[in-house]
Amino acid sequence: MKAIEVEQLIQGTLIREGGGVKLRRYIGADKTNDFEPILLFDYFDSSDPLDYLAGFPPHPHRGFETITYLMEGSITHEDNKGNKGVINAGDVQWMTAGKGIIHSEMPSSSTGRLHGLQLWLNLPAAEKWREPRYQEKSSDQLPIEVMESGATIKVIAGRIDQGLSSPIVEIATRPLFLDITLPANATIQQTIPDDYEAVLFVIEGAVNTGGQQITAGTLASLTNGERIQIEGNENRNHCLLIAAARLHEPIVRYGPFIMNTQEEIMQAIHDFRTGHF
Repeated sequence: MKAIEVEQLIQGTLIREGGGVKLRRYIGADKTNDFEPILLFDYFDSSDPLDYLAGFPPHPHRGFETITYLMEGSITHEDNKGNKGVINAGDVQWMTAGKGIIHSEMPSSSTGRLHGLQLWLNLPAAEKWREPRYQEKSSDQLPIEVMESGATIKVIAGRIDQGLSSPIVEIATRPLFLDITLPANATIQQTIPDDYEAVLFVIEGAVNTGGQQITAGTLASLTNGERIQIEGNENRNHCLLIAAARLHEPIVRYGPFIMNTQEEIMQAIHDFRTGHF
């Protein structure tokens, strides 16, 4: 099998988003579509309430999916369809915005650490007009593979080579989203289809893949290939592997709207302003 290697190392850009939440944006800051269908990768980690208390007040989305994964803290979400709930540490919320939704995401507590990330995944043209949908899974619903080496693989989306599958289903880009911990010198291997866009983000420690070291706080974009090997460098290493099938469709984006044509963007703006979300 063709080995997957590191193509580019990305350090991200510190920004404030929503009501003023401090985060680091690794994909999406320059509005390019180089990592399609992964259109946004935001990472947040702070124990200072001033960095996150403002949250994300009500805002619209159309034409893509938002994935919120929390590692510490909790977030309360609510939308204009009557849905309300809480995302806790270890949980994932997979929201398919489809033809349009207005929602808010606010920290559930004014103290403590808030640590997690949000991704945007594109939808194919045929699904940009579907009804909005949530798939929310608590940490205990997400399977974990424990290796003999002590490495663990938490399957947030997709299926790993060992056979475990996520309960998140019917996602157009057939994504793989793994939360991986590795002791020193432990390795894992995972198959990724050649037509997928893939990134590896290191949260703690450092890992090697394809002869390249990736340190904490770095996102690595990966080359096309069929199999990745990840090796832990330090005593504890924590990383996220995310991959999804490219759609090869035109992308036009404007703020919280991602469509295929400028006309569809103008329609989204009109629909939002006239209360048709």
